[in-house]
Amino acid sequence: MVRSMYSGVAGMKSNQTRMDVIGNNIANANTYGFKSSRATFRDMYYQQLRGASAGTQTRGGTNPSTVGYGSQVSSVDLMMTQSALTSTGNTLDVAIAGEGFLQVMDADGNIYYTKAGMLDIDPATGALVDSNGNFVLGTSATNGKLDSANPGKNKIMIQVDPVQAHVAEVKAEINGKTLTISSTNQNKQANVGFTFTKSTQLPDGQRVVAIMDGTSSVINIQLNANETFTSMSDLQGAINDAITAANGGPHPGGTFNFNIEPDPFANGPLTGTEIIDASTATMDGGSVTVDTTSADVEADGSFLGGFKFKETGLNFSGSGDVSVEVAYEAADDTATPPTPERYKVTFTAGAETYEGYINKDRADTSSGGNTVMLSNGKENDYVILSYPNSTKIDAALGTAQIGTAVESKPTKNLGLGKGTFTLENGTEFTEQGIGNLTGISIGADGTIMGTSEAGLQVLGRIDLATFDNTKGLMQSGNTYFTETSNSGSPILAIPGENGTGAIKNSSLEMSNVDLSQEFSDMITTQRGFQASSRLITVSDTMLEELINLKR
Repeated sequence: MVRSMYSGVAGMKSNQTRMDVIGNNIANANTYGFKSSRATFRDMYYQQLRGASAGTQTRGGTNPSTVGYGSQVSSVDLMMTQSALTSTGNTLDVAIAGEGFLQVMDADGNIYYTKAGMLDIDPATGALVDSNGNFVLGTSATNGKLDSANPGKNKIMIQVDPVQAHVAEVKAEINGKTLTISSTNQNKQANVGFTFTKSTQLPDGQRVVAIMDGTSSVINIQLNANETFTSMSDLQGAINDAITAANGGPHPGGTFNFNIEPDPFANGPLTGTEIIDASTATMDGGSVTVDTTSADVEADGSFLGGFKFKETGLNFSGSGDVSVEVAYEAADDTATPPTPERYKVTFTAGAETYEGYINKDRADTSSGGNTVMLSNGKENDYVILSYPNSTKIDAALGTAQIGTAVESKPTKNLGLGKGTFTLENGTEFTEQGIGNLTGISIGADGTIMGTSEAGLQVLGRIDLATFDNTKGLMQSGNTYFTETSNSGSPILAIPGENGTGAIKNSSLEMSNVDLSQEFSDMITTQRGFQASSRLITVSDTMLEELINLKR
């Protein structure tokens, strides 16, 4: 039999295998995470017809003569090039923008590696699984914290935090006072709103009425405008009694605590009108009475050569006997910063001291209309005096006893009749499951975050595996790869670290099949197969001629 026939058969087999590889590539052109393969050929063994001989002085050397027996498949190589990523809009779809594989484990404990990141959460077990129902591996979280800061290969079990019990509460600022309303029971029924009004139509003795229509979560508290309340506990008790009466029993949110700081009852009882109205809810400024009968004070109320009291600040805190001292201070260029020639003015009212300065060059031109503000460093706590020119100040330096001062007092009105005060965040302890998740996302580092009624929490982390030789992995179907003795052992890493790519959320990696290259290879493979088949046909014709020689 002629050797060419065997070469033709070998060529047809090799090209057929190559066509099989091309066909598999083309069939998976739209398979997410698929990595294409290529078939390479090598020549086979050879029959030696003549050996080589070295040349001599009388004769030249000869080369070897061999005849080959065709080709065979040398390798089917994985092409592990990165492919394009496509956005899917599915928050549980992930792609790896670089090196690394997702780890998955089947029911028998076999671990596979894949680039196909179509993930989901199993509602029955809470495990993160892939599209084949196999477990995705990484690191789980407990109580909103990852069990380990290092990459892992354990099942990612999604656990949703329970809703912790909280009382409902609201805080509001009203005319410089802080109102706090809170419930005693920890439940959602305590998330109600309060409005406060007054009424002149309520009969004597009926201090508070609660209005609850059953269709709204707002409770209107109506105070008798003419009734008197002696303390916060008195007001709170009257309100809760009214709520219980209107509800036909205790409110589901329990009793409600009302607190106002500073204590509005510190200056005495308040009427319903004073609690509700805000029209006069301001500070009464302090006052200073200048004693014109004092030897230090003139009939027009001036003192120390022409100083006069003008006004106090809104929060004036001085009270008691008042004195004013004026002292001269020379310029001091060594001070930091340097100080000019000036007068120091000290105003003392009881235990409070207010200080200020008048520059002498400004006093030189004063006609009595200029003023100086004296402060004790507290907000809105000051005294304003007018002063004469420097000639009169110099003639009257010293101290004058001028009268008495009364500190600022707040008015009684609170102003609760301002809008609605809504209590929030009242909850009772409630276990949560996967179905309670209202949102889920996967970060670039693989961290899985979930949102539920309990708030935002960490659910787990997807960890990746890399290999020293990714082309040494073996394809196992379902877009899976398994490690081999030539791929090396998996090296675990958090996404984005140790050379791995970051996780791209709501995306998938497309197949890396290049159809233009595949169709070009298909043409050359077809021609190679066709040419090999012609070898068999021609060899058969030659054998036929040989057999015909006998005829």
